[in-house]
Amino acid sequence: MRYKIFFVILLFTCLASAQVKFCSWNLSDFGKRKQPATIAFIANTVKEYDVVAIQEVVAGFGGAQAVARLATALNRTGDKWDYAVSAPTTGSSYKTERYAFLWKTARIRKVKAELDPVLQLEIDREPYYGTFSYKGKLFTVVNFHAITKSRQPETEIKHFKKIPLRLSEHNLVFAGDFNCPESHTVFNPLKGMGFQPVFRNQKTSLRQRCIAQDCLASEFDNIFYNSKKIRLLNKKAHLFYTEFESLALARKVSDHIPIGCTFLLL
Repeated sequence: MRYKIFFVILLFTCLASAQVKFCSWNLSDFGKRKQPATIAFIANTVKEYDVVAIQEVVAGFGGAQAVARLATALNRTGDKWDYAVSAPTTGSSYKTERYAFLWKTARIRKVKAELDPVLQLEIDREPYYGTFSYKGKLFTVVNFHAITKSRQPETEIKHFKKIPLRLSEHNLVFAGDFNCPESHTVFNPLKGMGFQPVFRNQKTSLRQRCIAQDCLASEFDNIFYNSKKIRLLNKKAHLFYTEFESLALARKVSDHIPIGCTFLLL
């Protein structure tokens, strides 16, 4: 009996140490206009994670500065963080932006981060790849912000089926604001390859105002993981707006909620 208890404790310890906590958040025009109190709130919201992917960082110098300020705020929460900011996207002049990653240096090592040089010809805001190492195992986050729903984001997402073929040696995680629900048929090719959405029927964008206490509008943000290489352990949609007196105040942080999950690299 004593040995069984020891084995269970040992197994639990190994599983716990093998977990990676990941978060994705569209931070809505993330730049110099974000006030220090807002930056501190964002840091306290995501501090539990190991890797954070951010979309909609402004292309100007203020965007990179805001990410640096967020990293500084995260460092004040008790762990050492580092960050990477992409160059401005070049796929189109529609709305050039940057992406960013932040990670805990004690647990995660960044291997490489770069904008996709191939899909910039097909996608307005070409995805930003971040390859990270955790205990010798690599995973690559495809950080993405699609064009708006009115401009048919599925015309961009359809190109994602080529990425696992082109980067077959990578353990891919697709994350970001797709401006499209996971139930759309455009995701079927990825699902056919073994990629599963972390969230189903989860609205992630904020309304302009709540309707009968329903403050969320659309199922835009999600995370897709390769179920053949990753085991999903848990997930969390952060309803951060409930901490504010009004939705208008919450929207100064972002018009999207952060989404997170814990996964095990197989």
